[in-house]
Amino acid sequence: MAVSRRGVLGAAGAAGAAGIAGVAGATAASAVPTSPASPATGAHGRAVIGPAGRDRLHVMSFNIRYDAGAAPGTPDSWTDRRPVLERFLRVEQPTVMGVQEALYHQVKQLDGDLDRDYDWIGLGREGGGRGEFMAVYFDTRRVEPLDYDHFWLSDTPNVIGSAHWGNTVIRMTTWVRFADRRTGKEFIHVNTHFDHRSENARQRGAALVRDRIADFDPALPVVLTGDFNTPAESSESYRVLVTEGGLADTWNTGERLTPAWGTFPDYQAPVEGGSRMDWVLANERVEVRRVAINTYTHQGRYPSDHAPVQALVRLV
Repeated sequence: MAVSRRGVLGAAGAAGAAGIAGVAGATAASAVPTSPASPATGAHGRAVIGPAGRDRLHVMSFNIRYDAGAAPGTPDSWTDRRPVLERFLRVEQPTVMGVQEALYHQVKQLDGDLDRDYDWIGLGREGGGRGEFMAVYFDTRRVEPLDYDHFWLSDTPNVIGSAHWGNTVIRMTTWVRFADRRTGKEFIHVNTHFDHRSENARQRGAALVRDRIADFDPALPVVLTGDFNTPAESSESYRVLVTEGGLADTWNTGERLTPAWGTFPDYQAPVEGGSRMDWVLANERVEVRRVAINTYTHQGRYPSDHAPVQALVRLV
């Protein structure tokens, strides 16, 4: 069992209740560094959304790209991308953030790079620390986790590491029920990553996520973050979640603070009007104020091959 600098990673449950809650082991807090101007942050590295004030919450979805062992100096190098990601998150300071593709060592490193008041909950998709995490990070000063669980996108969603439907990669979902310390309101954050090859797996996964969300207390606000590996609005998975599932695409309901960049620039210049495969969806209990697709860079380097998607919301 791994030990962080602030506590112990707790193992919990079996089958559908299995999980590991990561206790934040961050370094001491430091001043938010300023970053150079970029298309997303503007002059002096000011945040696009930044820390949430009053009764707002800042929700982020970010595929941070797994550490593929790329050589330092290359765009995909985690060694080079990690400090850029740290700078970006210290500027934006999301209240809750769902990440995709994070390997266990990246989960721990990101935990250490974040402010000491952040924590995380997640589980490797192959069980324990094995495979990629759909970890949910959260600002402990603002929200408190009340419950959490994981399920796999398969015919046996409570079986760790299960995969069906034609996908050769294990896919899963992590959800956390939070209480807002400021308002006392509760909400659920669901975070997932759909298959990148099998359309059948994406559609079946969307239906499972839709049904699981429908099983939650209908009085609770729900936000769904993820890399859905399929275009918003024109895909069947989007229709299953939005049209059938009753979730709203925050990009279409909030004030847009950035152009409609494609969310998979792959370390290239962002393309306006490109495919949006990373989404933040929300149910009717969530009021969306502002949204952004952030193309942050530092000294010409991107933190990931994906662009993070952000939403400033209010629970109703």
